[in-house]
Amino acid sequence: MTYVLSGFIFGLFIPYMARRFAKFMPATMASALYWLIKPSKKVSKQKRLKNNKYKLLMHKYMRGSFIWGLVCATLTFAAHLCLASIFFIPLLWILLLLYEIDERMFLLPDILTVPLLITGFWYASTLPAESYEFYAPALGSALGAVAGYALPVVASLFMVKKHPDAFGGGDIKLLSAVGAWVSFENVPILLLFSSVIFALFCLLKRERSGAFGPAIVIATLVLAFFII
Repeated sequence: MTYVLSGFIFGLFIPYMARRFAKFMPATMASALYWLIKPSKKVSKQKRLKNNKYKLLMHKYMRGSFIWGLVCATLTFAAHLCLASIFFIPLLWILLLLYEIDERMFLLPDILTVPLLITGFWYASTLPAESYEFYAPALGSALGAVAGYALPVVASLFMVKKHPDAFGGGDIKLLSAVGAWVSFENVPILLLFSSVIFALFCLLKRERSGAFGPAIVIATLVLAFFII
């Protein structure tokens, strides 16, 4: 019950945090905490009652918060039951927040992706080395981070003429951070899943481009729950 409740509460605040990141884009952890905690200016009750557009936006915002709460609570409980380490729960929460931020502003802030990379190494260092046949978990994590960064860079070289923005810098950093979590051997699967999911998003939205971060997040969740 604790996992469900904590996941639901975090999910409720995902739209709020994404909106704050979109508005202020904090450069440091201290500034991020400041802008997340700092209260915004309140709209007077009279203006709220008179402005139908504001009421529609508030209904949409509350509905989105509730949906994110349900999604985050469900995935947090599933992570508690299915995944081997409690480390995956903060990973899950940050990934969901990155999903919403990238959908909102086509940007994946370093202030979130870099800690993911560091905690990926930390998580790998806690795994027992004797349970791995070919290389130690920490080495697999380091190789995964390198592969997550290098493979999309190499792929971009072949697409730069027709698609110069095929991979953004934030996308590559997120792939590197997730590579540190999923280990070296799973990075090609991650890239394949991400590309397929992104293509499906484009087909459903009838667009030729869009945010690649959400596809990486979903591919990571598929890997975490069904393959690793």
